[in-house]
Amino acid sequence: MKRLLTSASLLVALAVPAFAEGTKIGVITTLSGPAGYLGEQIRDGLTLGLQASGAPFELVVEDDGRDPNTGVQAADRMLNEEGIKVLTGIVFSNVSGAVVPETLDAGAIYVSPNAAPSPLAGEKCHPNYFVVSWQNDSLHEASGAAAKKMGFTTAVALAPNYQAGKDAIAGFAREFGGEVTEIYTGVEQSDFAGEMAQIRDKAPQVVFQFHPGGQGIAFLKQYQQAGLLGTVPMVLSEPSYDAVILKAVGPAAIGITGTTHWNADFENEASKAMVAAWAAAHPDVPLTTYGQQAYDTGLLIGSALNKAGGDGDVAALQAAIKAAEFTSTRGSFAFGPNQHPVQDWYMTAIEADEAGNPKIVTKEKIREAVGDVYAANCKM
Repeated sequence: MKRLLTSASLLVALAVPAFAEGTKIGVITTLSGPAGYLGEQIRDGLTLGLQASGAPFELVVEDDGRDPNTGVQAADRMLNEEGIKVLTGIVFSNVSGAVVPETLDAGAIYVSPNAAPSPLAGEKCHPNYFVVSWQNDSLHEASGAAAKKMGFTTAVALAPNYQAGKDAIAGFAREFGGEVTEIYTGVEQSDFAGEMAQIRDKAPQVVFQFHPGGQGIAFLKQYQQAGLLGTVPMVLSEPSYDAVILKAVGPAAIGITGTTHWNADFENEASKAMVAAWAAAHPDVPLTTYGQQAYDTGLLIGSALNKAGGDGDVAALQAAIKAAEFTSTRGSFAFGPNQHPVQDWYMTAIEADEAGNPKIVTKEKIREAVGDVYAANCKM
């Protein structure tokens, strides 16, 4: 178990006004294993976003090890022993599915910087549950729309066999509209030789795969080694081609098409400020959408703490979060009726930079002001 306190000394250095002491915010995230860098991005993005908001804060951070039981144990400590009223940070939907109900049952607030499983977006929506990133399906609907726009009609779609993976393939297929062969991989799988053989056998026009973190690195490297990269086109959602994955895979990733809600080349002032702050704080670490989503989450929570005067009144804090009075780094942002984002989606291309290394370049907007299909089932 890893644990970190971002202490009040940080608040003094920032010379921020307001409350007698910083509000404790519980961060349960994945900091170990091949996906550990995802949690690091979330932790560090949250920190920078909260700093930018001007609200005094104290982060209480624990590593869930990608294990739902560990996540629940961490939540129990934060909620019942430390009296924390705002939790955030979870990377994976299987952890979210266990921790979020525990948080809501305790009367606390959960604000997601990443995981957004479909069961929590519809009938199980809750006034104290907010998502800043995207709903799992809508994230991958953009890739389905992109593949359809490119003229493909047959696809192989691969994803790990857990809630986010099921949502990924469902979202892709929904907007793709063509023939989709579904292949589910293991949650901790790192050898994809069997899947490469299945792709060759099916001979699709396009491949979609959702494998975040270390799994994404392994999949792309093995796709290249199997002779498929550059032969069978690939359309990916943002978690499968983040800047860390591209750095690990190298020039072989050039030519892949992606979809995203944000990219580092966005020209709005909030995005440029975040990119500069990240470069100053973490000059050797590429900023990914995990860091960006967490930064926006920090801005949102910070704006609500400033408006509500801390977390003493949970109802007032909930209302302030729902108001979403912050400037998002992605540009347009609003909560839908289930308190998940309504936002724009873009196609991107992986191109070579001046040194021949892959970089993500934003192309055209492919979907505008899109929410999610589960919002209609949310009754709040």
